[in-house]
Amino acid sequence: MVFQNNVLLGASGSGTTTHTIDQSIRFNNPDSAYLTKTFGGSASNRRTHTYSFWLKLGANAAGTNSSGGCFFLSTDDSGGNAGDYFHLNGDLKLRYWSNESSASTFETNQLFRDFSAWYHIVLVNDRDNAVGSEAVRLYVNGQRVTSFAVNNISGRKSQDTMVNASSFLWMIQRFTSSTVHGDAYMAEIVFLDGTATDCNSFGEFNSNGIWVPKDVSGLTFGTNGFHIDGRDSADLGDDESGQGNDFSSSGLAAHDQVFDSPTNNFCVLNPISKPSYDSGVTVRGVSGVNLSSISKPSGNTNGFAFGTMGVTSGKWYYELYTTTYPAVEALGLGWIDSENTQTATSSGSGWRDFGVNQRHTTSAYSSWVWGSNESTSTGLTPFQASVVVGVATDFDNNTFTLTTNGSAYGSVDFDSTSPTQDLTDGTIWLPKSELANDAVALVTFNFGQDSTFNGQITAGGNADGNGVGNFKYSVPSGYLALCSKNLGAD
Repeated sequence: MVFQNNVLLGASGSGTTTHTIDQSIRFNNPDSAYLTKTFGGSASNRRTHTYSFWLKLGANAAGTNSSGGCFFLSTDDSGGNAGDYFHLNGDLKLRYWSNESSASTFETNQLFRDFSAWYHIVLVNDRDNAVGSEAVRLYVNGQRVTSFAVNNISGRKSQDTMVNASSFLWMIQRFTSSTVHGDAYMAEIVFLDGTATDCNSFGEFNSNGIWVPKDVSGLTFGTNGFHIDGRDSADLGDDESGQGNDFSSSGLAAHDQVFDSPTNNFCVLNPISKPSYDSGVTVRGVSGVNLSSISKPSGNTNGFAFGTMGVTSGKWYYELYTTTYPAVEALGLGWIDSENTQTATSSGSGWRDFGVNQRHTTSAYSSWVWGSNESTSTGLTPFQASVVVGVATDFDNNTFTLTTNGSAYGSVDFDSTSPTQDLTDGTIWLPKSELANDAVALVTFNFGQDSTFNGQITAGGNADGNGVGNFKYSVPSGYLALCSKNLGAD
């Protein structure tokens, strides 16, 4: 099957599967995070191998470099004179470039900018294949990609790759010749040395037509093969293949093992969703591999962030950490009607949301807000910096409850407010934050994938009633984390 769409969507990260992946590795761009290994010895098979991994993109995946910033494979020979690079370019297209004497390369027509779900990507080098078009193959989410803006590999398949060159250097999520780093989650990173296979060795379609992972432990990895799954938080580059090809890590810590995975996809913030009045901005106020929201540093313009998963009913819980929250800043948090994420105006009209809106040091500004600028003053003590706010919402009974550092903060029953708010009318609600005014503010979310909030505080280790998630504080009874397992997406 050929992909003809311009924007290729990721897999849902859910669905019935016999193989479960419990974690992924978070490569946060500001941390300059990457994995690396130098393979010693003489050159070996440089023509036949298969590279497979699962990927969920962060806001900075394209990087600031024209070549892109999300490098899944980056190799150099011992002298740094030639290399192989497989990455997202600045346009979020997949690009492969191999240069021994002259470059053999491809670049997809499709854009890869679904930040909400997981992609499964397989790159196959089969350069001894008699059929030129089979020399290098690309698969995404169980389908072969055959639509390319550039592809000259068929005519240059006689060239060796730099993989398995003498004493070659391999990096994951860093460009070997610069300080360009990726911004993404990766899981089940597998390299088969000496084997050219296809995507079916790593995944399969379940009964619902969703591409899901298969157990790869029985594959033949080969001498320089490896299987990095991030299972050991103390050694994220540990090779599980049995070949002993462990990678060293840089910029990674134990908290970069997160619960977001191809078999349980968690809500994150959407970096390409923005109110319409914020003209000329493509990526707005989202960082930390799509878990942090930052205000605009000047201009008195609000910085919005919306979640990637919506709900219409049920009881749901998430946490937010006030990382940097200056006294002049205003924070709004709660939920927004998914239909309004592109139509909101700076005056707050034309949209429908609910939650709390407050200024750091002004208790009178604290209020419950539910759209059209209608609110009820609470007089609650405002949030401060370095506080974990728990957000528990019962959409079936019209209630919204907050905690701070695990203690009760306040709640509202929309059945008894004036005016009332009906959360049961079928609206798709998305998690929302809003940071206003001139000072730079930063809040970090946890939808259940990381209770350290990217290493800012110690882990909590609290799961919801389904045994899912990792929250700093206890989850209220009956409330669930926003993830594919709990949403019943399988």
